[in-house]
Amino acid sequence: MSLLSLARSSKDVINPFGETDVLLYYSAVAQKLKKFLHGKEIASKIWLPKGMPFFIKRGSKDEPLFVEDFSSVTKDFFSLRKKHLKDVKSKLTRKQELIWRYFVPRKLSDFFYATNGEKPHRPIERIFLDIDRGSGVTSEHARVATKTLVDVMHDDIKTLPVSEPFICWTGSSFHVFLFLDKPKPEKFYEKHFQFSKNRETPETLTEKWVVAVQEKLKNANIRVMGGHDKRKNTINIDPSQTPSGKLCRAPFSLHMADAKTTDGVDIPLNKKMLSNAKLVRALRAYTPNKVIKDLDKLANRLPRKFQ
Repeated sequence: MSLLSLARSSKDVINPFGETDVLLYYSAVAQKLKKFLHGKEIASKIWLPKGMPFFIKRGSKDEPLFVEDFSSVTKDFFSLRKKHLKDVKSKLTRKQELIWRYFVPRKLSDFFYATNGEKPHRPIERIFLDIDRGSGVTSEHARVATKTLVDVMHDDIKTLPVSEPFICWTGSSFHVFLFLDKPKPEKFYEKHFQFSKNRETPETLTEKWVVAVQEKLKNANIRVMGGHDKRKNTINIDPSQTPSGKLCRAPFSLHMADAKTTDGVDIPLNKKMLSNAKLVRALRAYTPNKVIKDLDKLANRLPRKFQ
């Protein structure tokens, strides 16, 4: 039985063998992300019930893990994960031990990746705009802001060697991606997409888009700003996780409210879906099991070159 079939047969795919283990779920969805995440170091956000809320495992600080390494996960591997790593370490391959450390049994984990690689000053292959909502802002407000952003960027991106926007629901808000036709130097990002709050006149596309979105939503009671600094009652359009050395949530990643609660799943979308006023309600209905059930259909929303 394949891991995807095993995941589909599970009544609760993140508690598949009597206790929490997200690895079966992530091993199943990783099969659909081999092209999307190829060459990208994987990262995990491991939630802790006591003390600090979480810690992050990533390739800049630890031995790097790649999407292809999920092939080391087997059905028999899960029986060993019921024990402690120190007691079964001698029975594991190096890759199995590595993936164990990134996705710890009995812990919930988010699934991230290095947007443009972990090493600093690497070429840029994709642009990542985070639609980040502060407290007091609803996911519905974020949907409206994301649709508005995609609309205002339409004409500008035709002048650049980038793809049509690719959108993901994060489990709480939205991400917008633009994929370059070929890798560009970091200066390409700085010239066209970096946001600076210190410029009086917008220079980059992101800065111009923020102003355009602000203008269109000024009567909708939706406050939009650019940059990374979150503010109450404000949506941030933030490109700062684009450069190499930064992290991004992967499609199909779980989204956690706390160390014991999964409250959403990252879902790929197409831009037409942003016009649906009932979209957020439909996306919030996605559970890990529903994602596994609908995985083939959802994966078809990934950009064609990554399918």
